[in-house]
Amino acid sequence: MTIKRLFDIPHYALEKFPKTDMFVTKYQGEWKKTSTLEFINQGNKISRGLLKLGIKPGDKIALITTNSRTEWAVMDLGLSQIGVVSVPVYPSISAEDYEFIFNNAEIQYCFVSDKELLTKVMKVKHNIPSLQGIFTFDTISGAANWREILDLGEDDSTQIEVEDLSNAINSEDLATIIYTSGTTGRPKGVMLTHHNIVSNVLGSIPRIPKRKGLDYKDSRALSFLPICHIFERMLFYLYQYNGFSIYFAESIDKMGENIKEVKPQYMTVVPRLVEKVYDKIYNTGSSAGGLKSKIFFWALNLISKKKTISKPSGLQEIIADKLVFSKWREGLGGEIVTLVSGSAALSSRLNMLFQNAGIPILEGYGLTETSPVISVNSFEKMKVGTVGIPLDNLKVKIQEDGEITVKGPSIFKGYFKNEEMTREVFTEDGYFRTGDIGHIDSEGFLQITDRKKEMFKTSGGKYIAPQTIENLAKASKFIEQIMVVGDGEKMPCALVQPDFEFAKNWAMRNNLNIGSTHEEIAKSPELKERIEKEMDGINEHLGNWEKIKKIELTPEVWAIDTGLLTPTLKLKRKAIKEKFMDLYNKMYEHHD
Repeated sequence: MTIKRLFDIPHYALEKFPKTDMFVTKYQGEWKKTSTLEFINQGNKISRGLLKLGIKPGDKIALITTNSRTEWAVMDLGLSQIGVVSVPVYPSISAEDYEFIFNNAEIQYCFVSDKELLTKVMKVKHNIPSLQGIFTFDTISGAANWREILDLGEDDSTQIEVEDLSNAINSEDLATIIYTSGTTGRPKGVMLTHHNIVSNVLGSIPRIPKRKGLDYKDSRALSFLPICHIFERMLFYLYQYNGFSIYFAESIDKMGENIKEVKPQYMTVVPRLVEKVYDKIYNTGSSAGGLKSKIFFWALNLISKKKTISKPSGLQEIIADKLVFSKWREGLGGEIVTLVSGSAALSSRLNMLFQNAGIPILEGYGLTETSPVISVNSFEKMKVGTVGIPLDNLKVKIQEDGEITVKGPSIFKGYFKNEEMTREVFTEDGYFRTGDIGHIDSEGFLQITDRKKEMFKTSGGKYIAPQTIENLAKASKFIEQIMVVGDGEKMPCALVQPDFEFAKNWAMRNNLNIGSTHEEIAKSPELKERIEKEMDGINEHLGNWEKIKKIELTPEVWAIDTGLLTPTLKLKRKAIKEKFMDLYNKMYEHHD
């Protein structure tokens, strides 16, 4: 069967890989399985139930879930096969952003996972004239439950209507609108068609490796990144297409437990998670004490020196692998075929380290507007420090100013109700402007060097690419977050959010009193001096004009809910600078 629309994928999976555990979610401490057939039947009930409510093709329905779960998958199928446009929304954005998105998309119904999200939507409901009802996945007294829609669709005599609507859906029809929270301004609605996402799924499949002797139908993927994000969502369809079982993790905090229970072969990650896993491994290894710590550092030192990726060879590497790195793999369930990393740049040092510890990471690159994958590494062709070779069905062109532009079937239709902005992001010959700067090397690998919008000039007229410097700095255990500043100033400086926990442990080991509150720790001269030493090491890799001359430590954690990070954990540069203006002025000795 040819797959042209998103809802074709489950039918293809039923035909080729019928399973008892297509989706698995944990409720009240127990993993509950949904089979391929049951999934399709439930999707049909949702479609029939919504038609009874008077929903028509082209109507918009919002889906918001704190953690990904089977209900979301069922809703997604039920909406897409009758031509309803799904609008998945980040759970973590503000109520004002909800109001803007709901009004902009003219949302008619909204499905939320839990009480907290219900409260958030209820807060702005009276300002959204199009919104007719809110349903919840959890059972909440006084709230309409999503099961009411399933019950409405119980009678299958109207299934013919569902099938007629499905047959009428074209691959070029709009499937979803995803609002990206820009690092500036109001969210933009990215319109993606069935064809956009399906072509990206099919284009990415050759890059996902199989493990020898492992049948696809025995493969498990653990999904924990937000499914409203196109990166996780495209892979959610790819897993279905490949016949993998999809286990939804309970939460980021329960990841460790869930990995041990599920023993996944595939997992998508963001660099921040890889960094956190490594920090945990490092802290465990270094605090074990005595011989254990000695062995840990010996093994780490051994593979840190490797310049290429290879299996353990020679007696020392084999011993190190048995004693140390096999435990790393066990910590990730022991069956990982690969981790797929996206959404931000992964440090080459960490990437090499994990690869040589037997945990392959495939780093890729893309945007919501490109459904998302533009390029990704594969086992056949891999180069650490690059984002791989562009997909075969895309054309990538580097413009004269270094901007990466791309053309192909997975490039979005445009921004919802915003033709002017849509026009601005395409070149005259129809290439989408990514806003990223990069180049393609002689072997065809794409390398990203910076965000075009984030580069700035010092008063001496020199260009600074902040992300490159920030990624180098984040490899330090002392630095949780860093933002390089200096637009129009005579030199680059940086605001640093220290890793408060690591700083406390460091102070204890060295018998220093740096205080216990974030405020006190950020003011500690000893800690600042130590982090300045880290920066000196980083400056050695930079040109004279790029060297960070001064730093200031910020007294609080940069987070999504404090408005300093976007939902995909990117820095909101303007907000961070405004928030810590006093520290900024101190570095540049500006006086009000």
